[in-house]
Amino acid sequence: MMPRMTSVLRTPRAVADPASPAPGGTPPRPASPAATRSTRSRWRDPRLVVGVALVALAVLLGARLLGHDGAVGVWSARVSLPAGQRVDAGDLVRREVVFGSQADADRYLSADTAPRPGTVLTRDVGAGELLPRAAVADAPRQSLTEVPLSVPADQVPATVSPGAVVDVWVTPARDGAARTTQTGTEAARLLFDDVVVVAAPHADTALGPATTRQVIVGVPVDQQASLPGALAALGTGTVLLTHRG
Repeated sequence: MMPRMTSVLRTPRAVADPASPAPGGTPPRPASPAATRSTRSRWRDPRLVVGVALVALAVLLGARLLGHDGAVGVWSARVSLPAGQRVDAGDLVRREVVFGSQADADRYLSADTAPRPGTVLTRDVGAGELLPRAAVADAPRQSLTEVPLSVPADQVPATVSPGAVVDVWVTPARDGAARTTQTGTEAARLLFDDVVVVAAPHADTALGPATTRQVIVGVPVDQQASLPGALAALGTGTVLLTHRG
């Protein structure tokens, strides 16, 4: 005889509704909103752009300060320049130099201003050499008539250079043809008094020092009336320069 099968009816479990209140009357927590990622680019943030610009500016200023710390602009010779040559900005090039002191910097011509018109060199200056103030002389301010003189090298004092003030004499010829007067041999004659040396280039050659040196002097207006007689007297003897240092 077959056993009787009985069916057991199971009561389903109640599923809590999220929206229904929890036991005890406490309302449920609201669901958190879904996280969203900002789509705005960081490079478009004004604060970031301003910060990068400030950093770049600080780096640039720092590099310029380090690169020019204490540097002074002075003139140097673009090419070799002989003594007696007039100098202008075309003959020079600016150099940035760091000196040990302001006194050292003041020994050289500042490149912040161009050389004065008519400035001449008192000595030779090599290519690339810094231009010392002691190596230049200002052109005379008054109107001058330039007179070239051919002077024996031993009749030019070693201290004569452009800018120097000299007296120009003519002495009797040394060949015995000098004229004599009642008191004896003709005395030296003063041709120009206190005239400025415009140029006095050295005339050395490959064979050694030249025996004659050209010196150009500037005769001022108050002595130009005697210029014809002085020029005629130059050929009567030997030219001699004297310099009061």
